[in-house]
Order: sequence, then structure tokens, then C-alpha cells
Amino acid sequence: MFDETKRATVLLVDDVPANLSLLSSILRDDYRIQLATSGAKALELVAAGAPDLILLDVMMPEMDGHEVCRQLKSNPVTRDIPVLFVTAQNQVDDEELGLTLGAMDYIHKPISPPIIKARVRNHICLKLQTDALKRLSLFDGLTSIPNRRHFDDTLDNEMQRAIRTQLPLSLLMIDVDYFKPFNDHYGHGTGDACLIQIAQAMQAAMNRPMDLLARYGGEEFVALLPGTSLEGASNVAESLRQTVANLRIPHAGSAIAEHVTISVGVACRAQNDPKSTSFMLRRADQALYQAKQSGRNQVRHIA
Repeated sequence: MFDETKRATVLLVDDVPANLSLLSSILRDDYRIQLATSGAKALELVAAGAPDLILLDVMMPEMDGHEVCRQLKSNPVTRDIPVLFVTAQNQVDDEELGLTLGAMDYIHKPISPPIIKARVRNHICLKLQTDALKRLSLFDGLTSIPNRRHFDDTLDNEMQRAIRTQLPLSLLMIDVDYFKPFNDHYGHGTGDACLIQIAQAMQAAMNRPMDLLARYGGEEFVALLPGTSLEGASNVAESLRQTVANLRIPHAGSAIAEHVTISVGVACRAQNDPKSTSFMLRRADQALYQAKQSGRNQVRHIA
């Protein structure tokens, strides 16, 4: 774990250049260092790319450390970044306020290099462990793409966004055709390798950062396409179908082809649809059922 911390980024925030220079000299051999001389600059750097830990001075002009911490903790994207206050203040009320705002620790000036090194190392190790656990809870262990929990959470958020912005939201339900016969013929190890190859190929074919491909369970995948019309989603679905077909994975147990294929159901939320994710999932599942009933290896949609 200590070796992993060397890849971590620490943001140092202080309006006094000499303090930044001192902190940087203590930590730069072990971490990538970013510097900010104001609260506003710190928030700008965090928005450009979240650091693994922030050492934040309390007393700064215009925007003090408490306000910076308050803004970081109120933003879902940045609230989990550990904040350690570095301050010359030694009042209980001040420390209580910082901890209440969400700071992980207080380091008092004058700075002791061994103490600050130890505290930074401990908090970064804890964050790396937390990040690893979070990743395990949100990503599929076999294919390494998002899992059903990740998808469900994202679908809830994107549904609310679609309702608020009145923009379209499309959903693909994807099933590997005749996957049980594939497993029976080639074995579960080859079946797992097949799912990994399919997931990686479809993931590579999803070009937009906001689109989400997830493993929904077994041989079933889902794709969420924010801001995408039914026509656009159908085009994406056909592209994914062709991508999997082009893998030419042999499938002796398929009744429709000599290689692995997929069926895809497409649904797009209309403005007058019920405001529930379950309704949209049912429509995509119905479209997938139609694709299977119509011979598989095809795309079907429900307007």
C-alpha cells in the first residue's frame, strides 16, 4: 500500500508561499504535489482533477479554509476527498468547526515533518483502501465493467436529469444468444472468457463518456444513453450487435449462427411516460423479448 501512495496527488493550499515551499519540501519525494495560493485557485484545481488529499490552511484572505472545505463537502464529486487543516490556531472551537465541516484531521503549526508525513501517509492509505472497496462494490468482478448496482444508481440519476431537462433518455437491454448451450458445449471457463471479450468490445464501441455499459446479470448487459433519441439509440444498438458479431467467437450450440451473437431491446423515455425507472426497464425488456421471438441476432425497439 505504501508503494501505491507514491502515485497519489496532494494539493497544498496556503496563501503564504514560504509555507507552501516548506510543505512541498517535506512531501514532494513521496507524492505528486499541486500548489494553490488561494481558496479559489484550490477549487479550480480540484475541478480540473481531484487530488487524493488536500492540506488546507485555515486563515486565508477572501475565502478561508473553512469555506473551501464547506464547498468541497457540499459537492458529490469532491466530498470524499480527505481534507487536513494546517493551522496556527489552537482553539477547540476552531478545530470543532473544521471537523464538523468534514475535515479528517487537524495539523497544528509549527509543522513537524515526521508528524505531517505520518498523518498524510495514513490518510492516503485509508483513502486508497476506501476507493478499492468502492470500486469492488460498483464494478463487475468478471468483466471489470460497471455492475447492476452502479447501473441502477446511474439510471436513477439520469432519469431525474431527463425529467428536469426534458431531454431524451434511452436504454438498451442486451442478451447473448444461446449462452447456456455455449457454456454446456465449451465449459464455464470459456463462457467467462466469452463474456469478458464481449464486454470489452462493447465498452470500446461506446464512444461518449456519459454513456454507461454495465453487466446486468449472467449473460445480460445494459447500456444507458443520456440525451439520445430512439433513432440514435437504435443505431448504437446495431453498432454493438455488429461489434459482437465481428468478434467471430465460435458457437457450435447456436441455432442461428456459427459464432456468438447478441439480441438487443431498445427503449426511449417519452416526455409523457411515467416518471419511474421500472417502466423504462420493462419497455426495454419487452423489446428484447421481441428481438428473441423474431429470431435473435437483431435489434428491436419500443417507441
